[in-house]
Amino acid sequence: MAVIRLLQLTDTHLVGDPLGEMRGVRTLETLRTVLRGAAADLEAADAVLLTGDIVHDDPDGYAWVRHELGSLAKPVLCIPGNHDDPQLLREALGEPPFRHLGHHDLGAWRIVMLDSTVPGEAAGELPATELARLEAALGPGSPSHALVVLHHQPIPVGSAGLDSVGLRNSTALQTIIAGLPTVRALIGGHVHQESEQRLGAVRVFTTPSTCMQFRPQVAGFEIDDRGPGCRVIELHPDGGLQTRVRWFD
Repeated sequence: MAVIRLLQLTDTHLVGDPLGEMRGVRTLETLRTVLRGAAADLEAADAVLLTGDIVHDDPDGYAWVRHELGSLAKPVLCIPGNHDDPQLLREALGEPPFRHLGHHDLGAWRIVMLDSTVPGEAAGELPATELARLEAALGPGSPSHALVVLHHQPIPVGSAGLDSVGLRNSTALQTIIAGLPTVRALIGGHVHQESEQRLGAVRVFTTPSTCMQFRPQVAGFEIDDRGPGCRVIELHPDGGLQTRVRWFD
């Protein structure tokens, strides 16, 4: 089997206005900067992960997602973030190449896309239905290796403000993951910064936003001076995973 290549884009925070800003950053402009800079990675990817906060409380922003990614001849796997409306996301990005939640098999890997959003709240939680869906997706007969994707960070990243709005029922997720030996990694966004940690043998990643970043390891929500970013992921047939973050001015 071949290596599976993914490009993760997260926290795009698009709005209907093409000049719309988040904390002084024009979010459509920075997304386009990432797409230009990562053009070779996008071309090589077998799929794109779009991991939440796709829009910033403005469903008109989904039109820009369709404009920028809608002509790709590869799946764009989408999950909602706390600034998305899950139903409006499903309606706006309901046609190929976009795929909403569910699980998706690529080579020896199953990618499970979870909805950790709580209506009206910045923090996340995986309801019993999502936890059950995770267990069912990775039960007997599933592929050899699994990547679990959710918006909210499942373990603290060391920034008190951001960690106060992380995944509230992380213990429940960790308990289920411990009983699913095919899970190799968890990956998400939400925190607008790069991190890599471990839950036992399972690697846990967060990825920089395509717009602005929060400074790591601080108590508040300080804006970092780093530019937009994305993550390139390689999934190997033996369960190995290689990844790197790409930054752009």
